[in-house]
Amino acid sequence: MEPWRPSPRNPMDRIDPYTFHFHFPNLLYANGRRLCYLCFQVEREDDFSYNDSDRGVFRNKVHHWARCHAEQCFLSWFRDQYPYRDEYYNVTWFLSWSPCPTCAEEVVEFLEEYRNLTLSIFTSRLYYFWDPNYQEGLCKLWDAGVQLDIMSYDDFKHCWDNFVYNKGMCFQRRNLLKDYDFLAAELQEILSPGQQRKRDWPFPPRPGAQVDPRSWVQEVTEPGINTRRHSLHLLVSFLLPRPTMNPLQEDIFYRQFGNQHRVPKPYYRRKTYLCYQLKLPEGTLIDKDCLRNKKKRHAEMCFIDKIKSLTRDTSQRFEIICYITWSPCPFCAEELVAFVKDNPHLSLRIFASRLYVHWRWKYQQGLRHLHASGIPVAVISLPEFEDCWRNFVDHQDRSFQPWHKLGQYSQSIKRRLGKILTPLNDLRNDFRNLKLE
Repeated sequence: MEPWRPSPRNPMDRIDPYTFHFHFPNLLYANGRRLCYLCFQVEREDDFSYNDSDRGVFRNKVHHWARCHAEQCFLSWFRDQYPYRDEYYNVTWFLSWSPCPTCAEEVVEFLEEYRNLTLSIFTSRLYYFWDPNYQEGLCKLWDAGVQLDIMSYDDFKHCWDNFVYNKGMCFQRRNLLKDYDFLAAELQEILSPGQQRKRDWPFPPRPGAQVDPRSWVQEVTEPGINTRRHSLHLLVSFLLPRPTMNPLQEDIFYRQFGNQHRVPKPYYRRKTYLCYQLKLPEGTLIDKDCLRNKKKRHAEMCFIDKIKSLTRDTSQRFEIICYITWSPCPFCAEELVAFVKDNPHLSLRIFASRLYVHWRWKYQQGLRHLHASGIPVAVISLPEFEDCWRNFVDHQDRSFQPWHKLGQYSQSIKRRLGKILTPLNDLRNDFRNLKLE
């Protein structure tokens, strides 16, 4: 007898406000939330947009002989709706619970089928996050190129506007973000390489305790003491400085600056590296360095701090070139714009290897803001890769070896960036110039 597999079914259009406010809060203790909801949207890069047929909501589907998680329902539905494996898709999930290990494995297999699909998962809560098997499942997703994050205010508002029968009511955060900071820190630690997990938690529950995975409230002695100790440990680790990585090792450069649409085997996590050169207008090199993300602090913010300390002479003009693996997030884009505005003696140019979450509107707005503020954002092509190799890599006099389809990937990313930076008014003018009768 063949194993049971979920069959495609149509998703719900939206959920009611009570269901949303009960099942989606960022809670450490989530009593009674035994169901998992998955809100999704699918964007196809041919038209760089999505419509109502490409979004919906799945919920755990339960049979008397088998159980189908919301993630499995989506994967089955997607295979039925989008059978063409060679097309480009951007898929975003908003989950009330993070995936279990079984679902994580199935998602990784799914991404093997759809090599041109990019998946982002924003989860409200972490499912059994103290269990090493569940931690490993999240790490496998991350290593397969899935973006993982805890749902923030903007994500909740997006869900309210697009996946809830809100009847025109304005979004109210209520207690949705109650334990956001803790869950975000916990996820960050799970995904950090080489971290030895501490076991001073009141979890897992004591042996013999009967706990539903979706509702793991347990009675503990002196509740909160261990939680505070663990939070203090995380805070201290955030404040510890990390050494800069200059120059880069060859393998790190090839892996982190690669512009392939998907991470090639063996899988690894793509991190943010920022290499910069600070020069005088006549070309004299003042400083160069390579920075990377720290916990709770993006590479761009570390860059701003470093440049502030080097360019205090406002009577002297400086030129800065940045090579970055991922384009700036909306927050970093705003900070870069404000930094250059406050320091008019600085000229900044940014070259990005890849576009970060480029299918989401607020990330597109961040790139447009940089462009409109006089900070050029371009895509790294072969000449820039070679320049970055010469100046920031410990290459031992070896020349840069382009990977397969480097130029093709650069052109594809340039086209995406061009669509983002093209103002809507310019498109309207182009249509008017066609003078269609």
